[in-house]
Amino acid sequence: MSAPVNIILGVTGSIAAHKAIDVASQLTRLGHAVHVVLTAEAQKFVTPVPFKTLSRHPVVTGLYDEDEGWKPLHITLADEAHILVVAPATAHTLARLALGLADDALSCIALALNPAARLLIAPAMNGKMWRHPATQGHVRTLKERGAEFLGPAEGMLSCGYEGVGRLIEVDQLVARIAAVCQELSASKPPET
Repeated sequence: MSAPVNIILGVTGSIAAHKAIDVASQLTRLGHAVHVVLTAEAQKFVTPVPFKTLSRHPVVTGLYDEDEGWKPLHITLADEAHILVVAPATAHTLARLALGLADDALSCIALALNPAARLLIAPAMNGKMWRHPATQGHVRTLKERGAEFLGPAEGMLSCGYEGVGRLIEVDQLVARIAAVCQELSASKPPET
């Protein structure tokens, strides 16, 4: 790979947010530029420190985080992204993405995302929330726009129920993201 793939890892307010730390670490070790965006809800479960340390990039925690240049940071990230991964993605986040709501850094990045960038979404939520017609409608909308869903998986959920709704295993998630990175690298013209 001639240049690292720019990956934005959006982490939302799920108990599975802690697993995103390992995702960021593994993708960075593979040589990709990982820029983490934590929603306010995600910060109830994880802090920016491990993401910053493992990705070697500042972590975006708010819409008005500053960068060195004149352009808003969320627009710069959206312009330069090759992949936006939302993992874990809550039902609330799926609704915001499907409806085009832009009220935080992650949703603004998603709305302004480079049209050539790929959107990968790894849901994590209660099984009833996942199967609800509203959530399934948002999933259909996002798929129609080109989003790829990774999971959810079946198993014991943090709410005590068993069923579909778990974040897929970190290794599966990283493997799929790495495969998309390879696809993108293969399709890029050589740099001159």
